[in-house]
Order: sequence, then C-alpha cells, then structure tokens
Amino acid sequence: MSMLKGANVPVSAASVRVELGWRSAPGTPDVDASALLLKAGKVRSDADFVFYNQPSHASGAVRYDGKGTGPGTVTDSLSVDLARVEADIERIVVAASADGGNFGRVPGLYVRVLDAASGAEIARYDSQDATVETAFVLGELYRRQGAWKFRSVGQGYSSGLEGLATDFGISVDEPQRAAAAPPVAPAPPAPVAAPAPPRYTPPAPPAPPAAAPTPVRLSKVTLTKDAPSVSLSKQGGNSGEMRVNLSWQVRKQFKGWGAKLGRAVAMHGDLDLDLCALYELTDGRKGVVQALGNAFGALHQPPFIHLDGDDRTGGSANGENLSINLDHKHQLRRVVIFVTIYEGARSFADLDATVTLQPQNGAAIDFSLGECTVPSTVCSLALITNTGSDLLVQREARFLVPERGVSPQRTIDYAYGWGMNWTPGRK
Repeated sequence: MSMLKGANVPVSAASVRVELGWRSAPGTPDVDASALLLKAGKVRSDADFVFYNQPSHASGAVRYDGKGTGPGTVTDSLSVDLARVEADIERIVVAASADGGNFGRVPGLYVRVLDAASGAEIARYDSQDATVETAFVLGELYRRQGAWKFRSVGQGYSSGLEGLATDFGISVDEPQRAAAAPPVAPAPPAPVAAPAPPRYTPPAPPAPPAAAPTPVRLSKVTLTKDAPSVSLSKQGGNSGEMRVNLSWQVRKQFKGWGAKLGRAVAMHGDLDLDLCALYELTDGRKGVVQALGNAFGALHQPPFIHLDGDDRTGGSANGENLSINLDHKHQLRRVVIFVTIYEGARSFADLDATVTLQPQNGAAIDFSLGECTVPSTVCSLALITNTGSDLLVQREARFLVPERGVSPQRTIDYAYGWGMNWTPGRK
C-alpha cells in the first residue's frame, strides 16, 4: 500500500534497496536517482552526494546501482547499508532528477524501500502531484532514537539537479561564462618624459592558497551517431572500476521483424540476452568474457574484465553488467563489448536497449542502440581502444546477421578481425 505524503514507517532491515520507478512512454524524460547524506540539513562535503557520476560513498554505506527495465517500466536504484552509515549522518535524502523534461511528463513515478536480504517491500510512496519540477525529493531515511525510519516527502524543484544539489550544500561545477569585454578607454595624452624612478626590490609573493576541492560535475555524456566517441581521460574517468550496464525492454507494438520477435517472445517466454566482451591485451593475448563456458573473466588479473553474472530471466531490474579495471588500462589494447540473444527471440527488432558505461571517476556515458531493421542475433555495443595515452570509447550499435552455421561470437570476431578459434559452448 502506498504511503501518504509526510507519513513514516520503521525500517528494521540492516541493508535496503531503494528503487525509483516509472512507466515507460514516448517522450518521457530520462530520470536519475541520487542520495544525499546529511548532517544538520547539509552535506559535510561534496563526497556525501551519491549519483551517476559519483556512484559510491567513501564509507561504503550508499551505492548507486543504475537503471533497469521491465515490461513497460524503468527503474533506477540505490543500495544503502544502514549499519555502515557514519554516526554523524542524520538523514539520507532520496532524490530524482529529470533530463529532457519535467516530472509532470513522468507517468507512475514512485519510490519504494526493499529489504536487501529478502526483497520484501518495507515502504512505498507514489508521487501524484508533480508538474513543472525537474528535480524531486521523494523520501528520506532518517534516524530516530537509535533506529531508522523512512519518510515520504514529495518536494519538487524547478531548477533541476543543480538546484537540488546546491540547496543541500553541494559545490556544482558550472561552465565558465565569457566575461563581457571592457569598455574601450579613450587614447591617453602623449607621455611626458620623467626621471626614472629609483630601483627597488619587490616584496616576495604571498604563498598560494590551498587548492579548492573540485566541484561536483553533474553532466552526463550521451553518444550519438553524430558524436559517437569520447575520451575517458578528458572526462576524468580513466582510473578505478568502470561498470558497463545493458538494460532493455520489449516494445508493445510490433511490425516487420518486430512481429516475428513478438511471437518468439510469446512462444519461448522471457528474453535472455548475454553481455559479452572480446579483449586483446598489449602482450598479444586475446579472449572472450561471457557466460557461455563460464568464462566470466577476472577484475584484478588478466583480462581485467569481469562479468557479474548471467541474468537468464530477461526481467532483472539491473539488466546485464560487466566491470573493467581501468587501473590496468595500459595492459588493454582494445575491447569490443557486444550482446547476443541466447533464447527468447530471433532478432533484436522492437527492443529498446540502453548501454551505460559508469566510470568510478568521471561522467557517466550512455547511448541507445536504436532500431534494428535486420534479423540480427548479435550486436556490437562499444569499442574501447587504447591510443597509447588514453582510452577512447566508441559507440558501435552495429546489428550483425550471422551467416548460416556461424555463431554470434564468430560473427563479431570476423567483423573486428580478432582471429580466434571457436568451439561450441554452453551455460
């Protein structure tokens, strides 16, 4: 049952999952979840803001998990380990921001708190009165007499994520505006010769002030056909762990190959997509990270790529995820991230799929795959190339059609010239 605005419920679970959700519909803005850890109503520093560009709190108490899709729905989630929240933190505000529109255009917006261990719903609040707001505080976890509670809030901001962040004490990195040109001064009179002034020794310059902390960057990078690539170093995201997420949903209306896909999904049940990666290391070693053959890889040893697991239902809120250890970027020559259809459909047609690359440091990078118009069962998502001084992320979004008797993996190999030997595998 949904809570009324301002109501509160006790939270007895030691760890919770906070899920923002809404119905997918044409023209719906992109919505992003965030959390602010507050002391006396403000953050202690910019590090107390957890969102897509800063996905983990230093204490390990709060983590941004990212987006997922289901039938007709989209979710964005946070994990909160209440036992690890620092003692001076009084509240954890759960907020959302809308990119490309306002919350009046986001149907069915809700927030719910789930027991992370059992999945049981602890609290739920459905927003009913959003209009022109572009940022929203949906609820908050707060301490009361040594115990945690959740309160529904429903307070909006028309100034977006920037306005919400600054209201709680976040320093936001704003683009520099060009200064107005100074007025042109009249020409000075002709100089009059004067005796040279006596020489003197200038005073020593004052010590430079301590460097101010870098303000929080709220921007995201969206790759398109016209702007398909981005430098990780220019985004400040070329170190730490980078998570790659693929989320998808089946469109409701079918046509062409989509009609065949609709029947395939109906016949075979849930759609099972597999996120994979071909890698080539600087020492010449090549391989694949995938669920087939249990080749899940490793994060802290070659190939420095790890597949989290295999979502066989196709309905997981978190989609498919893999991680790349950018601290070992000098050992990566190139990586092709791709996806295959394992079962449930004969083509990617009429799928809405989104790829998000979330560096541990730096801006999130995302893009959509667009429409598939061919009977494709394998799609290359992104190509990551070591240029020698940087890692370049290139949006691929190439729907490939395997030849008869050729596997999706071998098809990717042919397209990118990996030259590997392939044998049948199963999971």
